[in-house]
Amino acid sequence: MLLLAIQGWSQSPTKEIGVVSDNDLYTSSKNDMYYTNGLAIFYRHLIKNSKPDISKKSVEFKIGQYIYTPRFINSPEKEIMDRPYSGYLFGEIGENIFYKNESVFKTNFQIGYVGPNSFARETQKKIHDLVGYKAVHGWEYQIQNALAIQTYFFYSKKLFPTSESKKFDFHFQSEANLGTIFTGVSTGFLTRIGFKKLVPVYDSNLHGGAIGSNESEFYFYIAPSINYQLYDATIQGCLFNSNSAVTFDLVPFRFNGEAGFKYRKNNLNLSYVFVYRGKELYSRTISGYFYGSIGVSYLLK
Repeated sequence: MLLLAIQGWSQSPTKEIGVVSDNDLYTSSKNDMYYTNGLAIFYRHLIKNSKPDISKKSVEFKIGQYIYTPRFINSPEKEIMDRPYSGYLFGEIGENIFYKNESVFKTNFQIGYVGPNSFARETQKKIHDLVGYKAVHGWEYQIQNALAIQTYFFYSKKLFPTSESKKFDFHFQSEANLGTIFTGVSTGFLTRIGFKKLVPVYDSNLHGGAIGSNESEFYFYIAPSINYQLYDATIQGCLFNSNSAVTFDLVPFRFNGEAGFKYRKNNLNLSYVFVYRGKELYSRTISGYFYGSIGVSYLLK
């Protein structure tokens, strides 16, 4: 019985459930603008893999809501808005492939809504009422309803694979969005710095590879990138009509970056990430902005 218990405890987890919460208040109590709140709940599990060059494959399901506001939320005057009010509500299904050479390929498909059907206005009101924040004015000018049909592709490749370093590694990354809400591409680099020996990417929580392994890890990472954005419905309005009262033209080229800590012990994954986004649109007062992202997930047998 003892041997069976030990064997059961040592079995690798095959499922993961978690939540990611984004908020600009996670970086500063005075920083409440632009991408003001996001919440996503996800579930992923391993799927069958028969290819010798692949370490593991997983399928992932996610539901989420993102909320965007201008800098000034105390007045309903649309003339002072430097970004449209908008929300994005979506469901997602995706596949993650982790290669034995520590490359990663991810793809997903989303369907949802930008506009009143995202219920962003109601969500923000409830959050502000709950924590005692001031009322928000101007949602009557939000981006109008647009159906979201989105695809996403991500690829990461480890650089200097023959390096003998156990606490540093480097990766090249590229991603692309294509759809009725977001269309753009990004490319950049990622560096992990371990507080202990780094876990291979296919067993790390860096890109969701912790399922299928029993490794523990704790590391810092930094990931600068260049983004070219061709279209953004949360700023420009629906692709197929012009019925939104407040819209702006995009700044196509941006510098983005993120840096944070990720930790795993037994079945628990924790993360905190500081995210910076460059200036997104042409407006007199808008600037680049930043927010914090907190992730918590649990691994299941």
